[in-house]
Formats: sequence, structure tokens, C-alpha cells
Amino acid sequence: MDIWRIYEQVNNMIDKQAADQELDITSEVCPMTFVRTRLALDRMQTGQTLLVHLRGEEPLRNVPRTAREQGHEVLSLDTDAAGVAHLLLRRGG
Repeated sequence: MDIWRIYEQVNNMIDKQAADQELDITSEVCPMTFVRTRLALDRMQTGQTLLVHLRGEEPLRNVPRTAREQGHEVLSLDTDAAGVAHLLLRRGG
């Protein structure tokens, strides 16, 4: 196991520990990927964090962009070896 893989695993563990809520949309397609993300964010308090697991080029482009456009903050975005992206968002006000 190389150092970058260890770093990625530790980084993902830190992100998961820091998240107030988690959402798996790996089996969803656009536009439902952001609809489900938005519904989860709408139920949260300002400043809370949401860790979103997603897969595919279109959701990877659209979910972070749309979240930013709606006033939320993208804290991190990492993709693991299986191709699953892990997006950590902070709910905006």
C-alpha cells in the first residue's frame, strides 16, 4: 500500500467523522442526484455538514456546482479507487 492510498483512506475517515449526516446517491441519476441532496440539505441547520457519496461524471459535475450556486460550501471532494466520489458540503444560510 502506497502513502497516497493511506492518505486518501485517512482523509475519508476524517470527512466521515466530521459529517453531521450522510447521503448515498450512487445509484441515482440526474436530476435526482441533486434533488435528494437538496432535500437533505433543506432538513439541516445552517453550518451542519453533509457527506454525499455519488458516482458518475454528470453528478460529479452538477451536484457540487449546484450546491455552491444555492449558497452551500464545498469542503472537500475525493474519489476512491472504486470510483465513488465523497463530497463534503456545509449547509449555507
